[in-house]
Amino acid sequence: SSATEGSDNSLTPLTPEKIFPQGICLNSSATEGSDNSLTPLTPEKNIYKKVATNKNSRSPWAWIPTLYFAEGLPNIIVTGLSVVMYMQMGLTDSEVGLYTGWLALPWVIKPLWSPFIDLLKTKRWWVLTMQALIGAALAGIAFSIPTAFWFQATMCFFFLIAFCSATHDISADGFYMIELDGHNQTKYVGLRNTFYRLAIIFVNGVLVSLAGVLQVVFRNQIRFSWALIFYGLAGIFIALWLYHSRFMPRPADDVQTERSVGEVAHELKNMFGTFFQKFPVKETICVVLFLLLYRFPEALLNTMTKTFILRPNSQGGLGLSPQEYGFANGTVGLIGLLLGGIIGGILVSRDGMKKWLWPMVMAITLPDAVYIFLSYSLNSNLIVVSSCLFVEQFGYGLGFTVLTLYMLFYSQGKFKTSHYSICTGISYLGLMLPGMLSGYLKDMVGYRLFFIIVMACCTITFVVTAFLKIDPDFGKKEPIPLDDEEEEEE
Repeated sequence: SSATEGSDNSLTPLTPEKIFPQGICLNSSATEGSDNSLTPLTPEKNIYKKVATNKNSRSPWAWIPTLYFAEGLPNIIVTGLSVVMYMQMGLTDSEVGLYTGWLALPWVIKPLWSPFIDLLKTKRWWVLTMQALIGAALAGIAFSIPTAFWFQATMCFFFLIAFCSATHDISADGFYMIELDGHNQTKYVGLRNTFYRLAIIFVNGVLVSLAGVLQVVFRNQIRFSWALIFYGLAGIFIALWLYHSRFMPRPADDVQTERSVGEVAHELKNMFGTFFQKFPVKETICVVLFLLLYRFPEALLNTMTKTFILRPNSQGGLGLSPQEYGFANGTVGLIGLLLGGIIGGILVSRDGMKKWLWPMVMAITLPDAVYIFLSYSLNSNLIVVSSCLFVEQFGYGLGFTVLTLYMLFYSQGKFKTSHYSICTGISYLGLMLPGMLSGYLKDMVGYRLFFIIVMACCTITFVVTAFLKIDPDFGKKEPIPLDDEEEEEE
């Protein structure tokens, strides 16, 4: 506003150096002896400010392992541990299949409420709240097991855990993407997947074995043993909640959205509309049938293999103890699953998905024959059973690569993340419905004929795969052309 000396109403040209000679901080406190002035920052002060910011941030190693361990725990508790507990507490295979199958519902319908989470609070708040609720629900299961209404109460708490776990998945993955840049998201993806799988080993391997040990120590007091297991799980989850309350970062971008409910609902409508309009109607029907039925044989096997391993020989099962089950299925079998997934990813990355499509389809179906062998031989040797489960799970890991990559292929374009979540929801539905009926089928025909029927159902997997149209180069690792890279940056 001041003019140059000797002139009237003229404007002094200002260079950037004159405006901010050393950098400036919009601070409420002014420099000494001035009114409403701005505090100049020297380069040294700016460096100190940056160091202070880094001190307030958390290393990804401080929260990623525990966050994804906490994400994996409730999922496998609901879908795996509940099966073993209910079977040991006297439910028939029909009841086990039906009731535990219902528990998968929250993961099926998860895409319906995931866009609304941002309307209330932050993703960090949702993660912590869900962990606290899961810990409380686990304690509720432990309290309910010794009661007369144990089944109704535990089912209610398992449903609560399932809904909280599905919401926790959404919030944790969103928090991961907000806190880390693209480079670090890729850098730590192996770490998060490792601890998610460790949670599965911990539940299926360690906890089931521990339950068996407690049953020996307390002279086959099954209810008391399982109550102790769930008290321990509640303590673990409360500890994780307290740890994350202290050590999870507070990203500046993790804020409550300003969109209205109507806007989110309109976006949800567009998301589903575009999902079913990617291809012509016939091709879209083929895609949906593939997502639903590709794992149809595995959906029948998923629950019944657990009961088959644990049921006594007099009921057609192998009669393994919980300790042996924890080793064979929860440890050796899971290692086979992980190796199959890793090798499948390497093969597709090298040669493309189309080249390995049919070998991987055979890998996910043909090894199911090991259960026919086990049901007729009733060989309970731990090495034999573990080897058979390793082969079957290794093949499943290879074949599952096809489903994962095809969901990525179909989800390309706008709403990529949302469309992928719809694909996983449809795929979960394909596991849930046959799993609910698998117990009835097994109780009608017995384990031997049941496993033969499962092998016959493998033809369904071959049929739905035959109608897929896949880019021969999809999945193959290739350098990105310069013009495409520039277009992505724009």
